[in-house]
Amino acid sequence: MGTNIFLIILAFILLIVVLSSFVTIQQGTIGVTTIFGKYNRILHPGLNWKIPLIEKIFRRISIQNRSVELEFQAITVDQANVYFKAMLLYSVWNQDEETIKNVAFKFMDERSFMQALIRTIEGSIRGFVATKRQSEVLGLRREITEHVKEQIDTTLEQWGFHLQDLQMNDITFDDAIMRSMAQVVASNNLKAAAENEGQALLITKTKAAEADGNAIKIAAEAERTAAQLRGQGVALFREEVAKGMTMAAKEMQQANLDTSVILFSMWTEAIKHFSENSKGNVIFLDGSADGMDQTMKQMMGMNKLMDPSQQKK
Repeated sequence: MGTNIFLIILAFILLIVVLSSFVTIQQGTIGVTTIFGKYNRILHPGLNWKIPLIEKIFRRISIQNRSVELEFQAITVDQANVYFKAMLLYSVWNQDEETIKNVAFKFMDERSFMQALIRTIEGSIRGFVATKRQSEVLGLRREITEHVKEQIDTTLEQWGFHLQDLQMNDITFDDAIMRSMAQVVASNNLKAAAENEGQALLITKTKAAEADGNAIKIAAEAERTAAQLRGQGVALFREEVAKGMTMAAKEMQQANLDTSVILFSMWTEAIKHFSENSKGNVIFLDGSADGMDQTMKQMMGMNKLMDPSQQKK
């Protein structure tokens, strides 16, 4: 009876030992084992065998990407407080044994590692911002990120990690500074709008002046052309009148008629034309004896000018 109980207990112990000799490592994880507190080897994902009771799992290290959000403060060279919000993405450098040993034994625990990582990034950013003015910081987002990446990547490699990405999600200042910056932006926008409006008004005025100038030039050219045409028309009219009067005078001379009749006819036709085309209602003519005598003398003078025989004398 006692022997059976002993055998049962022994079998149970052996079962426990056998079961404890196998360990499962999850995908995306590397196991680190120790024997009597000293590093022994690494275990890859899947079912692994280990020395029972002696070999222990010291740490399971994730080789997947990890992310952490950071919030911290820095001070510029002109004593302005700057508040940063950043996102850090990192991972184990590789799965080599030396790298895994570095990750497993460099820090006492994960908390110590995160504290060192955050303080290193904060120190790098604060050192960079301390050399810049408040007005420069917002425009240096990319430069700040590149500066931190350059410094933190080397440090992380010494710890067995690799920096995947660092993003500055938000950069803000104290409320008073933010209000003053908003006022500066608003005033600059108003200034730009005023300048644009002035430029637009200048362009409009210039175009209008050019249009007016072109219109004046076109009108002047048209008036000059019209004046030329009117002058040519008057000249042609006078030429035709002269030809007609000459022909009429010649015909009247051949018929032994007095050429003053032509002048009298022109005078009556002129009066008729005035009465038909004038807008007035009254035509004033000097009907006195002196007036008629003066008119006849003028007509006789015209007759002498038109008579070639009288011109020769």
